[in-house]
Amino acid sequence: MKRVISDRGYDANRIRAALREQGTIPIIPGRRNRKRPIQYDERRYKGRWRVEAMFCRLKNFRRIAARYDKLARNFLSAVSLAAAVAFWL
Repeated sequence: MKRVISDRGYDANRIRAALREQGTIPIIPGRRNRKRPIQYDERRYKGRWRVEAMFCRLKNFRRIAARYDKLARNFLSAVSLAAAVAFWL
């Protein structure tokens, strides 16, 4: 089963309905001003920070943040190298 993990900014009934129509489970916490709280998988949502931390680390590399490479394959290789340096060194 496919899942979409997102933050509170995407908490809207029509977004949730569209995801369910596609057969996707939305893992989106409800906004604080909702009258009825939304149930979501908190365990899976906690892993979301890892993805955000990865993007923050990759943005420290100027070549990645500025997207100097014109070809997609060159950009992908630069991202792969930057990820290797950022996470294994």
